[in-house]
Amino acid sequence: MSIAGDVTEIPPDRFAGCLLGLALGDAFGAPLEGGPLERLLWRLIGTTGSGLRRWTDDTQMSLDVAESLIARGALDPDDLAARFAGSYRWSRGYGRGAATLLKRIARGADWRQANRSVFPQGSYGNGGAMRAPVVGLFYANRPDELAGAAQLSARITHAHPLGLEGAVLVASAVASAAHSGRPLAILAESASRCTEQPFVMRLQVAEQMLQASVEPGAREVAVRLGNGIAASESCVTAVYIAVRFVERSFPEMLDFVGRLGGDVDTIASMSAAIWGAARGLSALPESLLERLEDRERIAGLANELALKAGSARYSPAPQTHQAAPLWPPASAERSAT
Repeated sequence: MSIAGDVTEIPPDRFAGCLLGLALGDAFGAPLEGGPLERLLWRLIGTTGSGLRRWTDDTQMSLDVAESLIARGALDPDDLAARFAGSYRWSRGYGRGAATLLKRIARGADWRQANRSVFPQGSYGNGGAMRAPVVGLFYANRPDELAGAAQLSARITHAHPLGLEGAVLVASAVASAAHSGRPLAILAESASRCTEQPFVMRLQVAEQMLQASVEPGAREVAVRLGNGIAASESCVTAVYIAVRFVERSFPEMLDFVGRLGGDVDTIASMSAAIWGAARGLSALPESLLERLEDRERIAGLANELALKAGSARYSPAPQTHQAAPLWPPASAERSAT
């Protein structure tokens, strides 16, 4: 059954599985991110004083979304923008473009102008998609509102159509996973929401890969689906990996993402959020959870989000700009997440 016809209550265990899965993917993927200098830096700052694995901006902004939804009872972009700006810390690994934008919002800029101040057509990075799992959970029983809510949550920092499409894809995959957990249903439901050709083409490739008699290796997946920070080069990849491994172990999936290379922490966080929404908290390995920063805080937010989800409402933000062309020029963002 598609989420359009499924209004059954989602167990709190799946909310916790999604948020904690996201944080685990982020925290355990971060040390594998980037080149030698980036890895060296994360080796220095990637653990807390007590030795727990720190997470990055992927988790921080997802928690911001959860806290805003809990506090406001609906997707309030002004509140969310303020939380994003207030939570910014360089040590969480924010991209340069996102950092510049959030600092401008913190100084009083309206997010509706700030979101195009760095890149005039808006960012097409995967930063909007990496926090979309929270939106997918919250609006899972409101499929008519889900896409608009996912786009609005992403638009604060990622205004390009491809950045918005990535958020819709990932949010839809999480909503489907939370309801059914069936692999092909997750892919089909999320694919039904996509219209932008870079996504449509990769989703067709992902379906072919899932139906192939021999599973492709990590290198082939990276080449054919992508492993970059652009939403079109990472979001389909994350959905594919989650669907491929949803009936296997969590560590097996993380190992595959690590071998994929590229934007490891964000692809891992998105894949793990979908996996966790399908399997629930009880399926996540305790051996990893006990090494995760702020585990109890994240679990508590997941429970609060589950309680609040039944009353979610959404009001779209006013559109002040024309949509950008389908594919961005070379000047568009490649450095912000």
